[in-house]
Amino acid sequence: MYLHATRLPIKSTLSCLIACITQGIYADEPGTEEVQRLAPIVVEVTRTDRAALETPASAYYLNPPEQRSMNVNLSETLKGVPGLQLNNRENYAQDLQISMRGFGARSTFGVRGVRLYVDGIPATMPDGQGQTSNIDLNSLDHIEVLSGPFSSLYGNSSGGTILTQSREGQGPDSVTLGYSGGSQNKGQTNLVLQGGSENASEPSYVISSSYFDTNGYRDHSGAHKVLNNAKLTWNLDDGSKINWVNNYVKIDADDPGGLTRPQWEANPKQVVGNVTKYNARKEIEQVQTGLTWNKLINDQHELYAMAYAGQRSVIQYQSTPKCAYVDDTDVCIPNTIQLGKKHAGGVIDFDRNFYGTDVRWTGKKVLPNLKLIAGVAIDAMTEERKGFQNFIGDTQYGVKGELRRDEDNTLWNADPYLQASYNFAPDWTLDAGLRYSNVHFKTEDHYIVGENGDNSGKTTYEKLLPSVALSWKIIPDAMIYASYAQGFETPTFTEMAYPADGSNDTLGLKAAESETYEIGLKSANRFGDFTAAVFHTTTQDDIVSAGSDGGRSTFRNADKTLRKGLELSWSKDLWRDLSAQASYSYIDATFDADIPAIGNVEAVAAGNYIPGIAKNQAFLSLGWKPENGLSAGVDVRYSDRIYVNDTNTEYAPSYTVAGANVGYNWSVKDWSMKTFARVDNLFDKDYSGSVIVNESNDRFYEPSEGRNWSAGLSLTKAF
Repeated sequence: MYLHATRLPIKSTLSCLIACITQGIYADEPGTEEVQRLAPIVVEVTRTDRAALETPASAYYLNPPEQRSMNVNLSETLKGVPGLQLNNRENYAQDLQISMRGFGARSTFGVRGVRLYVDGIPATMPDGQGQTSNIDLNSLDHIEVLSGPFSSLYGNSSGGTILTQSREGQGPDSVTLGYSGGSQNKGQTNLVLQGGSENASEPSYVISSSYFDTNGYRDHSGAHKVLNNAKLTWNLDDGSKINWVNNYVKIDADDPGGLTRPQWEANPKQVVGNVTKYNARKEIEQVQTGLTWNKLINDQHELYAMAYAGQRSVIQYQSTPKCAYVDDTDVCIPNTIQLGKKHAGGVIDFDRNFYGTDVRWTGKKVLPNLKLIAGVAIDAMTEERKGFQNFIGDTQYGVKGELRRDEDNTLWNADPYLQASYNFAPDWTLDAGLRYSNVHFKTEDHYIVGENGDNSGKTTYEKLLPSVALSWKIIPDAMIYASYAQGFETPTFTEMAYPADGSNDTLGLKAAESETYEIGLKSANRFGDFTAAVFHTTTQDDIVSAGSDGGRSTFRNADKTLRKGLELSWSKDLWRDLSAQASYSYIDATFDADIPAIGNVEAVAAGNYIPGIAKNQAFLSLGWKPENGLSAGVDVRYSDRIYVNDTNTEYAPSYTVAGANVGYNWSVKDWSMKTFARVDNLFDKDYSGSVIVNESNDRFYEPSEGRNWSAGLSLTKAF
């Protein structure tokens, strides 16, 4: 494969950056040998099934390496993706903090602003509230990450999209038994059964089960977690394929909450008195099932359908105090905090049922060089939400007390969407998408007592979401693209639950509407795989934190916000089994207009940084990763300072942490063994790995663990 001389004059007009990246891929001299390459990695996240380096979006494909960590948190796997900020809170009651280009940074628990999918099935509720706790890393095959404009293809709350895919059973039946442990009495036992199938009537299967527990790094941060995942796959004689996925997760976790800066500096393991007094904790139980079906009608037409249903129960005991006290006494001040007439209590108790479907048709070459996709996604959720005081009288704390909230919530959406990919010239492709996103909220208030009036109501958020991208393949292994899209993010039911001004208007939050422009470059050559993207996002009515007190978080709309930045990534197989990876992200996220004061919440000046977002991030790793034998690796991660409040008066300092791992894989006949040992925070850095944005008592900081270790062993027997 050669670069044609007749095309060189046109290509020479490109910038020096592109020239530097692409130089040396091909040669003009006769006899130059083609650089040997592996088959390109195809990503499905944009639904057009193109090679990652030909997709006109910030899309990344991650093959999980052989186990070199405990496989408990998604933060162990999602490393080095530019634009992705993933904070391990050392708090299993609140899940990870995930934000993408700043979307989702406001979340004090769970994942918002970023859509999550497991085997094509949503792990994000229709209102935009998601969680990573049901993702089984022990049976994971790969992860795809999509950020930037084309995330709007997934509708509501798609500041970014993360798709995880479980393995399918292959080859002979086998059983894997593993155990890993580490600092803070961490321990995980896992069992994986898998096998392929040669008959269409019999499924291949992967069944995974694990139990994890820990005492926790901080006081009052212990946790127990049971996770079961099963995936059955049928490849039928008519060419269709069915996946049936079942998942169960149960978590019991203490919640240590945050610390003020002096408390963190004095003792990062401590918790404040109310945490233990009210025994702050959370109990989660979720079960989910889903089916996906693919059918190739012929070489031009393909059908896809997905259906899912699930149930989630949560009981959260917050550290919210009973009342405010007269200074230096135990005398409660009447009508304060939970004794206030409108307070919903310190115990959140809800049961949620969710279900939905996604059906689409794909037409390949219906017209020359044109691919069309048309579908509809329907999701629904019903919720019974109650609130109780977390005390009884003056002697019992951390228990269910008097009822203070009782409501039924309903939500549904029906989003039709269209996509087209048109290769209108040999090196040019136009991609476009259109989705009509509509989300319907309804609440029925059954707790109408005194001044706590009827909070019932309903509202609808809707928006037409266009997206478009133009890409140009400069040479066979390099392309540039430009894209534009509009985004849409509704408030979640949890964000609606507590108005910032203390009123009853729980449906008063507006949906955030954004516009994003992006220019990108992708290249694969003898110097490695390289991507670069520059983006500019403006958001109207952005949903931002308005304060968090004792676990009760409130939110409000910011008139205008601005996010702009740069993302770079590079990876290369250096020599034999030695590989390297590096990434860098820069994001300038600011309030673009003044926000007036509301109730006790301070005004915010235009130009202030949006809290919870690191301006600069960088990652570098080097690994020796043979299939068998000795493996080893090191990685280094840098995160810039993170402001913790809208007024930018305090921040979590920047930090650099390093990790190292070593392992050994051994196989003989029907047996294989894998071992690993790992040290994280190698140089014992004292840092706050996550923050609680706008915490009303200045307890912003969630300290991270110092130097810590983990090790594990797994044995596999094939039959």
